[in-house]
Amino acid sequence: MAVTGYRGPAPGPDHAPDAPVHVSDTGDATATNGGTAISGYVGTLNVVQRAPQEPAPWPHQVGVIPLRARSFQHRTAVEQLRTKVDSGGTAVLAQVLTGMGGVGKTQLAADYAHTAWENRSEAVGLDVLVWNTASTREAIVTGYAQAGVELCRADPGDPEKAARSFLAWLTPKTGAKPCRWLIVLDDVTDPADLRGLWPPASEHGRTLVTTRRRDAALVGDGRHLIHVGLFTEAQAVTYLARSLRACGRHEPAEQLAALARDLGYLPLALAQAFAYLIDADLDCVAYRELLADRATKLADAAPDALPDDHVAPVAAAWSLSFDRADTLRPAGLARPMLQLAAMLDPNGIPNSVLASEPAVAYLAQHRTVGQEDTAEPLGHLSPREAMLAFRTLHRLSLIDHTPQTPHQAVRVHQLIQRAVRDDLARDEYNQAAIAAADALVSVWPDIPRDTQLEQSLRANSTALSQCAEEALCHRDAHHVLFRVGKSLGDTGQISAARDHFEQLVETFSRHLGPDHPDTLAARGNLVQWQGQAGDAAGAVDAFRQLLDQAVQILGPDHPHTLTTRNHLAFYQGRAGDAAGAAAAAQVLLQDQLRIYGPEHPNTFTTRGNIASWKSEAGDPAGAAEALENLLKDQLRIFGPHHPDTLVTRSALAGCRGQAGDPAGAAGDMERVVQCMLQVLGPDNPEFLSASHDLAHWRGEAGDPAGAAEAIERLLEQTLRVLGPDHPTTLISRGVLAKWKGLTGDLAGAANDMERLLEDMLRVLGKQHPHTLSCRGNLAFIRSLAGDLPGAADAAEELLEGELEILGPDHPSTFTVRNNIARWRGQSGSPARAAGVLEQLLVDRLRVLGPDHPDTFTTRHDLAVMRGLAGDPVSAADAFEQLLVDRLRVLGPDHPDTFTTRHDLAVMRGLAGDPVGAVDALGQLIKDELRILGPDHPDTHAAQDSLDQWRIVTGTPGPGNTLC
Repeated sequence: MAVTGYRGPAPGPDHAPDAPVHVSDTGDATATNGGTAISGYVGTLNVVQRAPQEPAPWPHQVGVIPLRARSFQHRTAVEQLRTKVDSGGTAVLAQVLTGMGGVGKTQLAADYAHTAWENRSEAVGLDVLVWNTASTREAIVTGYAQAGVELCRADPGDPEKAARSFLAWLTPKTGAKPCRWLIVLDDVTDPADLRGLWPPASEHGRTLVTTRRRDAALVGDGRHLIHVGLFTEAQAVTYLARSLRACGRHEPAEQLAALARDLGYLPLALAQAFAYLIDADLDCVAYRELLADRATKLADAAPDALPDDHVAPVAAAWSLSFDRADTLRPAGLARPMLQLAAMLDPNGIPNSVLASEPAVAYLAQHRTVGQEDTAEPLGHLSPREAMLAFRTLHRLSLIDHTPQTPHQAVRVHQLIQRAVRDDLARDEYNQAAIAAADALVSVWPDIPRDTQLEQSLRANSTALSQCAEEALCHRDAHHVLFRVGKSLGDTGQISAARDHFEQLVETFSRHLGPDHPDTLAARGNLVQWQGQAGDAAGAVDAFRQLLDQAVQILGPDHPHTLTTRNHLAFYQGRAGDAAGAAAAAQVLLQDQLRIYGPEHPNTFTTRGNIASWKSEAGDPAGAAEALENLLKDQLRIFGPHHPDTLVTRSALAGCRGQAGDPAGAAGDMERVVQCMLQVLGPDNPEFLSASHDLAHWRGEAGDPAGAAEAIERLLEQTLRVLGPDHPTTLISRGVLAKWKGLTGDLAGAANDMERLLEDMLRVLGKQHPHTLSCRGNLAFIRSLAGDLPGAADAAEELLEGELEILGPDHPSTFTVRNNIARWRGQSGSPARAAGVLEQLLVDRLRVLGPDHPDTFTTRHDLAVMRGLAGDPVSAADAFEQLLVDRLRVLGPDHPDTFTTRHDLAVMRGLAGDPVGAVDALGQLIKDELRILGPDHPDTHAAQDSLDQWRIVTGTPGPGNTLC
């Protein structure tokens, strides 16, 4: 418009001012609807209006499409974009590419736009293409307005009106020539910016949106969401190789793959890494070392000049998303939540960790905004708000939140994590790390019922320690580091637990010093799992060294010192010295009584250990007495349903069985199991252990089939709770095979045991005591099947391993020697077997003493071999002496006492007193019927022997006394 009679710039060539008109000394004036308003006197007014711009001819492009990226990779999303109909057969009118920053959404959209624009076919070619950078609503309106000006004579002076005109122009008109159009809205940051600005639905038009958002508002009305992910490894390696080749560079494929893994297959990071390699003249190895250096920030690993028209380096690519997330509800929580997630496993964080009490407390303490207008006290935060923070970050593609997989519900790209950590000051970094560690410990179950959860918690703890080792070892070691090793051991990964604590000892020594209590505690755990891995003798030596150091540094009464003494006694027993273990535990008990008092849990634990080692040393009566006294005190202090009380009741039932009353033990154990089920639950390890003991005593009481059936059911539960490779699971399989063999299914038992041995060799190794025991059980099953020479040969091979690993004086080594002699004697060499057993008896008397059950076993087998060698008189005399000792130690009703009476009667018959044999066997059967019952295998064996000797004497019997 030109105005005369005013002070202002001269008109331009089209009679319109070249610059804004300035009018002074006038009053107020308001113009509406395109009119003109003048305040004051004007002599002459000439208005010249610019003519509307003529519509551009088709085909026409508005906006600049980004160039195709270097070494562009064809991806799944490309095919999805080019799909014209959805799975239901409906035309796809709008597609939304969503994904985290840096995955290449803009590049995919640009490739799609270039391909569509270059296709000039009548069927699918475009008439109009609009590329609109849509990061704000103003930018969207401006882009639409420009298209309106160029295509439909819209007024450039009113962008909002021009934008609406353009959208109306896109709407199909009846009878009008259809326009085939594509609208690309690149980098939409807020779905609300598109309110009223979505292109209309048209069978001739397509809309493509790229965004990091994945709000519900982006879908519906014919819009289809396409998730753009990372490169695959093959795509990443191909991209790097092609890009480097174009610059005359070549790198080994394995190094390219390793670099791609280090960068998490993120296209943006790969592109900038390639540029850095070229600009800095580095190879992949050097660049990976730069990335691995924790002092290096992501910004330091970016090139000065960004490739492919990137607008920001990797680290800055997400900064606006971080800021935006903090403004969304619940305001101020997204950033601190992301800080916690940045410390943990990028491959999956359990929901429970980030919603735990320590995590919520951290969020409340570090909330940036959001409480200004609330009545809540400062620092208050509800768990629901914490959970909503997940969804906020998910909506902006900063995390992937999948509640359907609760143990790996939150996934964060490793470079986003690093960018967040790079932005933290040292104190902030340490606070976030400690909060994450506290969160992990707070949700870690005391009992590992869920192996997948355990694995996830360990993975998150490992990721945390890798990025925050110094924070976790500041002054003291954080408990989460110990918890990882305990979880490994509790889930059966014994060697991994040992290796973990070996690493902790090195780490603690470096950060805390070798004499720090936590370093000593880590050494104690290392030695403990060394013993659990099968090296009991080595554990004894290591605990003795550790004990000396603990006494010197911490003092004799420090809890760590007392714990070390407890472990030393335990592994002394595991190494074969049960009597020494009991004596050491007895001395420890005196100090615990002085330091802790008689009612401390540790004191009770030691009393239980003393009873256990007494039983192992061959004193079940003394063990039972000790357990009865312990149980009285636990009932008084803890009550009948306390877990420790139930464990003592279980041990007491076992002593009853070892004392010769398996039926009574089974009855007691059944009551304990029922109580444990109510108190501890079906997945508790103590419940599973007691249930196995119950099945064992039922089998010992004469029901091997019932024992096998019960253990088979338990094995299914053990597999579910502990997994197939847990030592408890492996032991259960061995016990099941044993009872299967005792029921008569010797072939099935041998087959099961052979498969078990393969798994034990794989999981535990050939030197583990459990593996050695499995080999011994396999030989035993062969003996039951009648292959006595084969059983003896297998035991001979086993003995070599026992001597090397356990030593010549270990009880297990003695047992193998005893079995070899027995099977050789039964195979036809009783005299030679008797000589071997005589030497073994000397060794067992020396190590175990005269009243140990294993010593009695050797005396029994020696007497049998003498009888088989043709000297029944000497054998009978030996059985007479053995019976006196077993009556004294075990009592008259013990099954072993019955066995001695049975074999004594047989030897008497062979020595020339068949009538005495008949009388003795008749009396034995009466006692066995009373104690064991008519269905017990020993009762049947006695009846068979009685029938045979009655035939020898020619004295008819009263019939089968078992009926």
